[in-house]
Amino acid sequence: MQTVRVNLGPRSYDIALTTGDTTGIGPFTRAALPKAKLAFVVADANTRPHAQVIESSLQEAGFGTAIAKVPAGEESKSQTELSRLYDAMYDVAADRSTVVVAVGGGVVGDLAGFAAASYNRGLPLLMVPTTLLSMVDSSVGGKTGINHAKGKNLIGAFHQPAGVWIDTAYLDTLPEREFRSGLAEVVKYGVILDVEFFAWLEANVASVIARKPESLIHLIRRSCQLKADVVEKDEREETGLRAVLNYGHTFAHAFETVGGYGAWLHGEAVAAGMVCASRLAEKLGMIDADITRRQIALLNEFSLPTAPRPGWDTDKLIAVMRRDKKSAAGKLRFILPTRLGEVKLVGDIDEGLVRDVLEGR
Repeated sequence: MQTVRVNLGPRSYDIALTTGDTTGIGPFTRAALPKAKLAFVVADANTRPHAQVIESSLQEAGFGTAIAKVPAGEESKSQTELSRLYDAMYDVAADRSTVVVAVGGGVVGDLAGFAAASYNRGLPLLMVPTTLLSMVDSSVGGKTGINHAKGKNLIGAFHQPAGVWIDTAYLDTLPEREFRSGLAEVVKYGVILDVEFFAWLEANVASVIARKPESLIHLIRRSCQLKADVVEKDEREETGLRAVLNYGHTFAHAFETVGGYGAWLHGEAVAAGMVCASRLAEKLGMIDADITRRQIALLNEFSLPTAPRPGWDTDKLIAVMRRDKKSAAGKLRFILPTRLGEVKLVGDIDEGLVRDVLEGR
């Protein structure tokens, strides 16, 4: 087992990385939470088999257990499913000696994480990501939340986990589309923080697509370390540094909202969003076309979208962007590249340029 430490003072925790370890999560959870008594495990239809194996390990470590199942899919990040989780937690008398164990992708992690953040004013949380996207992104950093009809992730809270358990064996059965979707966030880390990592991805496309264990461990570990470095310096997005992690996301969240949650997987929207952001940086004279070209080439290798879908209403897309968390007084702001491995927040951008990018001009 390898570990990445997220250093946040009293909220510090370890990210454990392993392959095919079906018994280690119980001792890992007990070490992180020595006084916890009950493990409230949340899974969806896809991850229920993993949850049952995890439950056995938790019981061996002395935890009482209960499992709650939520429907699979982005639609579960809703007030309805959150309320159902609250009901289930009440039924098992969950209290502050209860650890919520989120077993699944970003949807389960965000939903169960927000339930943990808000029930009884906060319960301990353990993340067990089972998709590549959740392993490299949503399970680390403490963001939890649900969607609203007016926008993605509008309701939520920062709530750091007590630990993150990543077993790459979960990726063996992950559908190909889900796996490639997760690679968008991996590519993002190279663009925003680590040009050498971006070059490694370019050189190792075949082994990554083949899901070679050594390649998966490397890309997950490096992604987690890069995210941890940022979160340690700006845990709650108060200095602006953590905003770099949202590269491509202003466009992506608009694509998801206007296109309808579930039309694109999150990583697919992020892939197209990154290219849009890069094209916008080109129009502003911040980068040359080769930086965009390299991103498109790598995303194409991973069979990811590089442009919004034809037919989406540009006015609606821009209206959603105006309500993005990075916007200020209704003025659009974007994370844009200045070179590979470096990005910055740019404000007061002419909406005409954004419209040109969205419409492929």
